Amino acid sequence: MIKVGIAGASGYTGVELVKLISNHPQARLEAVTSSSYKGKPLTDIFPSMRGFESLICEELDAKALSTRVDLMFLALPHKVSMAYAAPLIKEGIKVIDLSADFRFSNPNAYEKSYQKHTDKDLLAESVYGLSEIYRDQIKTARIIGNPGCYPTTILLALLPLIKEKIIHSKGIISDSKSGVSGAGRSLSLTAHYCEANESFTPYKIGNHRHSPEIEEILSIHAEKKVNITFVPHLVPVTRGMVSTIYGQAAKSVHVTDIRKAYDRWYAEEPFVRLLPQGRFPAMSHVRGTNCCDIGCHFDEDTGRIILVSAIDNLLKGAAGQAVQNMNIMFGLADETGLDYVQSPL
Repeated sequence: MIKVGIAGASGYTGVELVKLISNHPQARLEAVTSSSYKGKPLTDIFPSMRGFESLICEELDAKALSTRVDLMFLALPHKVSMAYAAPLIKEGIKVIDLSADFRFSNPNAYEKSYQKHTDKDLLAESVYGLSEIYRDQIKTARIIGNPGCYPTTILLALLPLIKEKIIHSKGIISDSKSGVSGAGRSLSLTAHYCEANESFTPYKIGNHRHSPEIEEILSIHAEKKVNITFVPHLVPVTRGMVSTIYGQAAKSVHVTDIRKAYDRWYAEEPFVRLLPQGRFPAMSHVRGTNCCDIGCHFDEDTGRIILVSAIDNLLKGAAGQAVQNMNIMFGLADETGLDYVQSPL
């Protein structure tokens, strides 16, 4: 039985982790931490969690947790996790960090978008937690940098085609949409009901922090520098994310070549679902699941490849993928604790 702690349990991602671990057949939730709600039961924060009154938020203390947990999920804000990861690792606790602090292999790329990194040695050790792509490295890792939600949709769709040189590495565009929960639980004007409801808006064009994360992973697999035009949008739904990606074919291909590439990479992956030809993903079809649905189209007249991928941003884009990574780290099947089917309504 894997003994688990969750730091930042008072956020949207944190409470998703609480629900997943509480229902996981091979894991037991031993501790939840929250600096804002120290000493308070989790049910005071989320009344929907009635029945979990015994979960009292505590301070994140690595030494105190060392005898209680095998793994710690850090569902903390960017720039905060790096202060806690090393003490946990030192106490023999494995770490899955859901912030951006341990996603980058190049510290300069991190510092350009966030702040000075205070633990570059641990950053160098961290494994990027895109489960389907970095499975072998995840198996033996002490620390995982869980991917961002937008990067998950874009990278899972693009990497097979980049690796097999089917899509040109220049001129890639991703037009992406996210539900409001992607902004987190903290109050902000853009996530205010009156601002987001019955509206649709792009944001952070040209300076979104996920761009360098996406570009770093694409560049590694393309074996050359890749830049992407990434335009995120906020849509008035609670959860869900869709990315529509445009690129030029790098060689003479047919849509069947594209589909065969996905089959080679993902045929054995339980959470990547390639849709039948002519069908494309919808937010409602992945909501509440750890699945990434992918559809593809090839325009023979223009040579343009159009990819569409959809995830639940709180699950495959955060907590679900984190649990999938935990399963891989501890030798369990990916779908353990995640193999449920949600109602489409």
